[in-house]
Amino acid sequence: MISQLSLMLVFGVLAGTLGSILGIGGGMIVTPILTVALGLDIKYAIGASIVVVIATSSGATISFLKDEMLNLRVAMFLEIATTVGAILGAALNGWVPKSVLYVLFSLLVLNSCVKMIKKLRHQSGETAPTGVNPDYLASKLNLDGSYYDKALKKEVNYQVSHVPGGFLMMLAAGLASGLLGIGSGAFKVIAMDNIMRMPLKPSSATSNLMMGVTAAASATVYFFNGTILPQIAGPLALGVVFGAMIGSRIMQHLQPKIIRIIFIPILLYLGIQMLLKGFGVTI
Repeated sequence: MISQLSLMLVFGVLAGTLGSILGIGGGMIVTPILTVALGLDIKYAIGASIVVVIATSSGATISFLKDEMLNLRVAMFLEIATTVGAILGAALNGWVPKSVLYVLFSLLVLNSCVKMIKKLRHQSGETAPTGVNPDYLASKLNLDGSYYDKALKKEVNYQVSHVPGGFLMMLAAGLASGLLGIGSGAFKVIAMDNIMRMPLKPSSATSNLMMGVTAAASATVYFFNGTILPQIAGPLALGVVFGAMIGSRIMQHLQPKIIRIIFIPILLYLGIQMLLKGFGVTI
């Protein structure tokens, strides 16, 4: 019992640290560990991952809000699309072939992975993306922002572009979450970083806040159907909150290049895994 508690705490710290740095919640880190390494039934692993996402969001958002790293207006605006998408996805569940959806979303993720590799090669020293044209909706909604980059020791001002495209991407992220039962943290970062042209650090920080809101809505369903095991989710959540606070501090001192180097293999893994599921192969 003590050894299992220690393992859950360690896994939680690891998931919280990586999840807060990358803006992916930590659920996709915890689920494979619980199912493959510990042999836990997938339905209980998913229930625990929902708790992990909420814990990561709670631990990281406190630090990101304090340091004005996340863009609260962008988060609230895009959360509308995610919520609507999740409701539509839940309503359409069973009507759309999941194999087709897995293939389509995998191609989207892999395409975004390629774009990130290009950014890694050509913008290794980036702060805010250059050549971003002023966006009408971003100006009207006051979505542009700034943050202090502790790695570069300077204030970074940035503009938000292609707001409708980002909104549609978040709608797709919500659909993916509702239809396929997957976390959409990677899609949130893709929407802000690749489409809306936000810098990677505020994209990751904003994603952390948004995931907590989305996960909290679905957590009650998992709680009442009995798939959240307190002996698993409890120690994981404790470790995750601590790890998320550490990760949010580490992220602010990292160069965007380093964050991309960590994020690209995870995107690649997610894309390949979804593609294989689309063709009926489970790993």
